[in-house]
Amino acid sequence: MGDMRDHGKRNILGILVNAIDYDAAVHQIIGAAEEGRGFAVTALAVHGIMTGVQDQAHRYRLNQFDLVTPDGQPVRWALNLLHRTPLPDRVYGPTLALRVCAAAAEKGLPVYFYGSRQDILDRMIQNHRERFPKLKIAGASPSRFGRTTLKEKSEIAERIRASGAKITFVGLGCPRQEVFAYEYRELLSMPVIAVGAAFDYHAGSLNEPPPVIQQAGLQWLYRLTQDPRRLWKRYLLLNPAFLTLLALQTLQLWRPDPSAATQPTGELLYG
Repeated sequence: MGDMRDHGKRNILGILVNAIDYDAAVHQIIGAAEEGRGFAVTALAVHGIMTGVQDQAHRYRLNQFDLVTPDGQPVRWALNLLHRTPLPDRVYGPTLALRVCAAAAEKGLPVYFYGSRQDILDRMIQNHRERFPKLKIAGASPSRFGRTTLKEKSEIAERIRASGAKITFVGLGCPRQEVFAYEYRELLSMPVIAVGAAFDYHAGSLNEPPPVIQQAGLQWLYRLTQDPRRLWKRYLLLNPAFLTLLALQTLQLWRPDPSAATQPTGELLYG
């Protein structure tokens, strides 16, 4: 895998984010899969970070994750600015998912997909079979688009375990997918990876922005133009708030404490 960069977890606005590159992230995920170890993974952009900033219970969940990658360029820039971590690139959820699938195919590790709609899953799986002929797809289940009962949660976990999967990808949207990964990690004893819009991108139902837009950290603007009614609050309110808090942390006018979080008293049971 060449030179892997892993500078450990670093504090960004009170959220612990791994200053890590793709190779090191894939290495950790595959290692946990081979060991049959519960391993919660997410890739956070500004929206994901700010969700944790605003909600103490969710901050607790995120800070219990095994691996939190810098999904957005602004999060990578924040790591490099605050902690002098020379990360050359972000670790973007949809690309990380493809790299994990490639490694899983080589290692013979079956994967499971949970979330989105059945038609999206069908198209994504067809595309994955063409892209990764050796990939073993153990199964897939669409989202229930709501909350489950404890009995249903047990049934979902049992279905995934019985499939023989060694890695589960979750596409439920932020923050529901992070709640799912947190609540299912120990039940599944495998990597549970929250991958955001990856299912839609890999199914071809959502267009990826051009690479130059991604490198410039303007993916949020591209997505806003694609779906303004749903996303305007996320980007036009949270992005300035992120930059303001980042400036305060950089100037040491605010010292966010990752431990200042509230452990959830119950489960949200998203499915």
